[in-house]
Amino acid sequence: MITPMRVFVLIFNAGTDNEGIHTIQINDPGATPSGALRNKILMFESEDDATRFALMLEAQDFVAPTVEGIDSEEIKEFCESAGYDWEIIPEDGNLVLPPEINLEKTDWQPEEQRQDRPTMEMSDSELERIRRRLEGLL
Repeated sequence: MITPMRVFVLIFNAGTDNEGIHTIQINDPGATPSGALRNKILMFESEDDATRFALMLEAQDFVAPTVEGIDSEEIKEFCESAGYDWEIIPEDGNLVLPPEINLEKTDWQPEEQRQDRPTMEMSDSELERIRRRLEGLL
């Protein structure tokens, strides 16, 4: 049996009902129309690498994310249900840099700018189920 691996991801508005997970957008060569974009979650093996990435985002005037440890299988399951890709960033790998261009509009909003609207295109019950499973790992 394979032991689940603990990875670190970046969460915005952690612990609120307006949580968002950091993704990067990548080109989807198989999509129509061509040039369509897909979201990808970066899963860092090293908490230090995830923290460095978060600090680089802050330096780009992005909202400060929280680094959270979680089981890689849980994130993969979430990605599959949301139609996201994922990438594991190895601890001894090259330094990963955030994209130079960030989205002006996100699927979530900083807590101080939040209006009552859903943060993802999932039902509230599905989000609550995922949130409970993620919180159970902590």
